[in-house]
Amino acid sequence: MRIIHTSDWHLGQYFYGKSRAAEHQAFMAWLLEQIDLHQVDALIVAGDIFDTGTPPSYARALYNQFIVQIQQTGCQLILLGGNHDSVSTLNESKNLLACLNTVVIPGALERVEEHVFTLNNRMGEVGAILCALPFLRPRDVVLSESGESSIDKQRKLGDAISELYQSCFEQAKLVNTRLAIPVPIIATGHLTTVGASTSESVRDIYIGSLDAFNAALFPAADYIALGHIHRPQAVAKSAHIRYSGSPIALSFDELSSDNTPNKSVFLVEFSHAALSQVTPLLVPIFQPMQVLKGDLDSIEQQISAFAVQTDATSMTWLSIEVSQQDYLSDLQSRIADMTQGQAVEVLQLKRARSQRQQHIKQLDNETLSELSVDEVFARRLAQETFDSELQQAQLGRIKQRFSQVVAEVESERHTQETAASHVLQETMSHQVNTEVVTQSATDGEQS
Repeated sequence: MRIIHTSDWHLGQYFYGKSRAAEHQAFMAWLLEQIDLHQVDALIVAGDIFDTGTPPSYARALYNQFIVQIQQTGCQLILLGGNHDSVSTLNESKNLLACLNTVVIPGALERVEEHVFTLNNRMGEVGAILCALPFLRPRDVVLSESGESSIDKQRKLGDAISELYQSCFEQAKLVNTRLAIPVPIIATGHLTTVGASTSESVRDIYIGSLDAFNAALFPAADYIALGHIHRPQAVAKSAHIRYSGSPIALSFDELSSDNTPNKSVFLVEFSHAALSQVTPLLVPIFQPMQVLKGDLDSIEQQISAFAVQTDATSMTWLSIEVSQQDYLSDLQSRIADMTQGQAVEVLQLKRARSQRQQHIKQLDNETLSELSVDEVFARRLAQETFDSELQQAQLGRIKQRFSQVVAEVESERHTQETAASHVLQETMSHQVNTEVVTQSATDGEQS
């Protein structure tokens, strides 16, 4: 029995305003080739098929196209809902896709038995039993009670998830006893486990108040196919518990340091009802992306190494991190001049975090009384990044509104000071007049 384990496709994602449609289409074509080449019996997509609960039409079209195309390979398809997926969106075509050798598990089902079913190999024989668990929302497994502390809720949720896994595993073992020849048991999940290495593109959603699930609480399945974490990795040094990771880089920090392919799917092979081998199949890079770091001179040299622009398809997406001591107000225009005519497109431009933190640390001993209003505001803005054109436009509006507020406050303060000055003058004039009158009366009495 051979399966391919993948997850976190995020169809419909826009990356700094750029569509990933071409990359996803190329990945799907490559994946179909791997299924044919390795004679794969089942493909498991462990959650986050779409990037949002309301995916754009082209993302749905890619999804449907792939389901049709995989039929030609004879490979069974299992699709599991993730935290980015809408249960209703996946559920709407579930029954229709069942006619196309595709099982869809959008969310938690009513009965444990519905999560457990057999997978057939290419000869039509039962090759494995699957405990198909998707992303579990808190309301799917526990009921909230008043008076519970956060620790109680976390423990209760962890216990409920563990119990659900164990119930599914017990059901799978029961099914296994009814088979003439025992087969391996596979489990799935879409969650964060203790010790998993995340990236910037992974949302800190986890499962309700559960920060991370203890891998020791997983059942004794032969292989556990996980999704949600975008870096491919084994969990708790266990070769049979793995995150496949996303097939394309969903953030710049997911790139390898040497710009070589580091995304993969796992080819999982079973023999005699046990796991025999897990082989990473490296996914080609369909869209060149790089991170450039250094001072402006270094970055200019790195940019000059790129080829001169010939067409839009050969463009490399860049994230540029400038390690510059001083805050450069014209940084964006200077980078634009450097990249003019080169086969690159800057999607992210930011100051080095270490430099920002060092700059902030240097200002710790300053007090507000030593700074003007404009200086305080400028230093607060320096802690943020405004990379895209949209963010730059937002920055312009923020500065304009700040100037208006300062002008209004200054005007109001000036008005108040003027009014106070008038009151003070009138009070002093009244006091002088009173003293003059009193003194005159005194002089008259003495006369």
